[in-house]
Amino acid sequence: MRKIIHIDMDCFYAAVEVKFRPELKGKPLGIGGPANSRSVLCTASYEARKFGVRSAMSSSQAVRLCPELILIPPHFSLYKEESRKVREILERFTNKIEPLSLDEAYLDVTDCPLFGGSATLIAQEIRRLIYTELNLTASAGVAPNKFLAKVASDWKKPNGQFVIRPQDVEGFVKDLPVEKIFGVGKVTARKMHELGLKKCSDIQKRSLTELHQWFGSWAQSLHNYSHGIDNRAVSTSWERKSLTVEETYNQDLQSLAACLKVVPELYEDFHNRLEKGEYKTRVKGIVVKLKFRDFKQTTHEEIFQGVPKIEDFERLVEKAWSRRMSPVRLVGLGVRLETEKKSSTEVKDTLQMKFAI
Repeated sequence: MRKIIHIDMDCFYAAVEVKFRPELKGKPLGIGGPANSRSVLCTASYEARKFGVRSAMSSSQAVRLCPELILIPPHFSLYKEESRKVREILERFTNKIEPLSLDEAYLDVTDCPLFGGSATLIAQEIRRLIYTELNLTASAGVAPNKFLAKVASDWKKPNGQFVIRPQDVEGFVKDLPVEKIFGVGKVTARKMHELGLKKCSDIQKRSLTELHQWFGSWAQSLHNYSHGIDNRAVSTSWERKSLTVEETYNQDLQSLAACLKVVPELYEDFHNRLEKGEYKTRVKGIVVKLKFRDFKQTTHEEIFQGVPKIEDFERLVEKAWSRRMSPVRLVGLGVRLETEKKSSTEVKDTLQMKFAI
């Protein structure tokens, strides 16, 4: 039985800005470019979120929603330094740390002898140290596995902590919305609702055969998550080589216009993950993938640096579509990343949100 902690810094980029500019405390902040540009937000403070402002939203739209919004250009070198200090605190408790981005990480404290081996008390101490030493706040989730720990860390945000004990897992996941399952985005959640799957208990009632018919190879993982099962270990030695968001549609996209229509929603999820993981300085290429009705597929890839815009992906989709001009069942957007260090094992971590017909 593992003891997993998920540490998630509260509104990290905005909180760091406030730390070094106390006069901004309590004000609506957006981290991004000016409103008269085509910039999108990396994140927004909790004060701004009350107005509907969120990450991946254009700066111009954010200002329309919140006229008093203070836009601040991102200072990633500063965020990286603060993230390094957080990491130093985490390392006082375990070397089994899997960073997900600058502002969140998994910890396996199963073998940590501190505080009598209590993961709950360890998480409390980590959060106390982050606050007293760095003047930042963090939320924490404590659970027997990574999936539940990440869900729990969001339960009492900001600056809160939630514990899911092994004996409470069954009761907890029963009423958990499907949107909380790893890999379920807006589009997939909407399609799951159409199938009558709104909570984990709804998935539990379905057979694996049914789930395979609807979700393909993702069925087993979906079945496990719905029962609160996640056997993934905290990984300390991998490096992302690509970041891709994909969606398989239950009705084929019959035209280029239909394919382009789904790009903005995919792009929003892609952009959130690119910014949150701080990969934008490592982008070396962009790629789109189209899978056609007959399951044949094509990809179009170009050399690229920086953060791609929606228009960049739309252009690639047009080129990929022109090769066959046939009904499409899957659209994928992604980037190739430069490696920061040589690895003995080639790792390609592709986020796939699949909905098989």
